[in-house]
Amino acid sequence: MPVTPFQALACPLDGDPLTHVDTAWRCPAGHSFDIARQGYTHLLPVQNKRSRNPGDSKEMVAARRNFLNGGFYQPIADAVNRAVLADAPGEGMLSCLDAGCGEGYYLRQLAAAAGERQTLELLGVDISKWAVLAAAKQDKRPAWVVGTNARLPVLPGSVDRVLCLFGFPVYSEFARVLKPGGQLLQVDAGPRHLRELREIIYPTLKPEKNEDVVTPEGFTTLETTTERFPLELTSQEQISDLLAMTPHLYRASAEGIERASALDSLAVTVEVRLTRSVRTGLQG
Repeated sequence: MPVTPFQALACPLDGDPLTHVDTAWRCPAGHSFDIARQGYTHLLPVQNKRSRNPGDSKEMVAARRNFLNGGFYQPIADAVNRAVLADAPGEGMLSCLDAGCGEGYYLRQLAAAAGERQTLELLGVDISKWAVLAAAKQDKRPAWVVGTNARLPVLPGSVDRVLCLFGFPVYSEFARVLKPGGQLLQVDAGPRHLRELREIIYPTLKPEKNEDVVTPEGFTTLETTTERFPLELTSQEQISDLLAMTPHLYRASAEGIERASALDSLAVTVEVRLTRSVRTGLQG
């Protein structure tokens, strides 16, 4: 199936359309953004950074790449692909933005799942330059951009699908960049997600509760489903990689991390909630 890089990028400084010229993207005002030799573009102005290197570190990205490429979350990718393609035409162009793309695993899986007559126009955006660099190294076909969900460098009404997978949703931005009738797919951790690991690294756990899905302004929820499956980790490296790609790495105490580091096998439950919503109007 054909995969092509997303073209409707916007200047992060003034919002005007960017045009691909030689090895850079340029806007009418003359702002220019070089395409790195690895194939990605940095569209995160320094004034929008909260730190020198925001987002996941080089080590966290490596852990995520190792874990995801091991196929452990393949059932999640399969569910995402089904949801993204559920109402898509069987042929023609479908543009998809992964907002918080990490090292690009889910866009690569989507490209592999699309039909032969369907052309995917793909864009991955992440605030971590290390994540975007890793994504670009693994697949040259999509457009990969260092940017922020708070101000996506994307033209209004230009995207058919937005993915936000274990990420930080900014619904006003998602509504802005989606076409009317375009869809948002979110994946969030469920109450039982990695419970066995959490029991090891935390002294106590809060009682499980199923939170109601709140539909953001500008969207209508189409469906909410739960994916749950067991996972067998058979090495300390696998356990360490899983922990490194979760927020628990920062929340757990040194003692909790040490307990996890002493394990060489672990059975965990994966539970995620997939919510598919359609853009029905602009946010006020």
